[in-house]
Amino acid sequence: MVYTSLMKIGELSRRTGVSIDTIRYYEQRGLMPPAARTAAGYRQYFDHDAARLRFIVQAKELGFTLDEISQLLALRAGGQHCAEVRAVAKAKAGEIEQRIQQLTRMRRILLGLAEQCEQSSASDPCPILKAMEETDAETPHHSS
Repeated sequence: MVYTSLMKIGELSRRTGVSIDTIRYYEQRGLMPPAARTAAGYRQYFDHDAARLRFIVQAKELGFTLDEISQLLALRAGGQHCAEVRAVAKAKAGEIEQRIQQLTRMRRILLGLAEQCEQSSASDPCPILKAMEETDAETPHHSS
């Protein structure tokens, strides 16, 4: 016989590190199934609910959106669909690569602007603020 502990939402929150409000939100979004209720109306959760919540947290840490997590949960519930899960993971990795490129560009621009700021005199307008007024932050003359 498999032992499953019964817990209220506060215990689930403590076990998983997810706030009570977030657990309720995940229920509203359909990521967590509606909890069973006691006669007094308290939500009741089981170990498998904690495992599902940990899955959601891990997927969020890997950059998946709640909609993507919903898709992963559906694949998880339907059995092992490794090819489909692999496709979702590769697509997410591609999005992350694009974001890294964007962040690298932003970093390069900010460092160039900071360098301009160091080289300007106190009476000159701040190059950083001036660049933010322009339509393209790459326009300011700085070294790449």
